[in-house]
Amino acid sequence: MNSADTSTEDQDPTPYGELSLRMIPGRQDTNMHGGISGGWVTARMDEAAESVASIIAQGRVANVSMESMVFMSPIRVGAAVCVYTKLEDIGKSSIKINVEVWTRNLDEEERRKVVDARFVYVAIDEQGRIRNVPRD
Repeated sequence: MNSADTSTEDQDPTPYGELSLRMIPGRQDTNMHGGISGGWVTARMDEAAESVASIIAQGRVANVSMESMVFMSPIRVGAAVCVYTKLEDIGKSSIKINVEVWTRNLDEEERRKVVDARFVYVAIDEQGRIRNVPRD
């Protein structure tokens, strides 16, 4: 391979999906080492994915699993945190959503992917029983 022949994807990675949530975490969101807590990040990912799943299910949903969650890099206080979601699959009662978290630090131009996972939800009724996902 020629050194001039480089992949655009490697040079300019882009998020997979739609921007669902954007925020800037503060010092209250840190762990004991001063980085943003993994629990805080996971909660934001769940919020973003649940909002998408609720729209698709046209009602209540419950998170039944988080698959292959990978934390790639710590998040700094003050970094812009963007959560992207992409519908992966709709089953009879389930909805799978890919979730990526990207950040941009205050002193940097480049954004970077820091976490990704797949969240699975089931549609539930008012009594908490599993129901079918409506089909248009």
